[in-house]
Amino acid sequence: MKNSTVPILNPFEMGQIHFDAQLAWQTLFTSTHHFFHINRLEEYKDMMKFPLPPHRKMVFDFVFLTSGTSVRSKGLDSYQFGANTFFFLPAYQITAHKSLSLDAKGFYCHFDSEVLTKNFQSKDLFADYSFLQFIGNPLVTIDEETTQTILFILHRLEKEYKKSDSPDFSIVQGYLLALMSEIRPFVKTEQKVKINAASQITEKYKSALAQYSYQKQKIRDYADILSVTPNHLNKCVKATTGKSAHELLDDMLLLEAKVMLKQTGLSIAEVAFRIGKTELSDFGRFFKQKTGFTPGEYRKKD
Repeated sequence: MKNSTVPILNPFEMGQIHFDAQLAWQTLFTSTHHFFHINRLEEYKDMMKFPLPPHRKMVFDFVFLTSGTSVRSKGLDSYQFGANTFFFLPAYQITAHKSLSLDAKGFYCHFDSEVLTKNFQSKDLFADYSFLQFIGNPLVTIDEETTQTILFILHRLEKEYKKSDSPDFSIVQGYLLALMSEIRPFVKTEQKVKINAASQITEKYKSALAQYSYQKQKIRDYADILSVTPNHLNKCVKATTGKSAHELLDDMLLLEAKVMLKQTGLSIAEVAFRIGKTELSDFGRFFKQKTGFTPGEYRKKD
């Protein structure tokens, strides 16, 4: 799943795009920040630059709001969520944090997969928690009673993170697993039942796009990966999303191009080549048609 074209950020590199360059943000975090981190949104949001550009990261993360609203994307899909709601993101998935309201309060947490899976079979563990999966629904809304339990767990994780010596990661793991187990009953019923065949193929297609779009730019390539015909793939995607398979591919290529333009020093010609546009003029027309900006204008804009 790792992609050598679009940057995959470790937690310290994430800080470079999340915070003002003049801020000594490194001093805000402990030495275990790369492995496990938790903070209150209200303590950091005023230091952050929104919207945060599309990026991938090496860690899993979640946001839990106790008040306010936020808009965040997972792959090609954008989600708005509010109080008593979690947004989960698996490692290596493309995301952009588009907004956080002025009255937003809650918690942000990220963790290396090993924190959660040590001494467990990771495949079996992630199968239990659909919100941690690459194509799972990232949102889980809980009731008021469970919110009190969740806040206790989050406060306990925060206390462990802020210990003067290194956190006890067996305690961190225990509380993270408790948190997952507490919210699992609130996964929407429609997420638990088997989705119809067209939706299932569409979700697999989206997942394949997120992994291979910088390598494969033909619908037939994805049809082969999914063991269906290109025509069947297109019918499933159209029925589920209202867009053609080719339109979704273009959406993902555009997202990859945006990430490279903002977060790498690649020339515009190199960015074009890496998303399969061998002619620079074709890339320019494609990008402007989709965004209203030339690639150069987009790279320079705040």
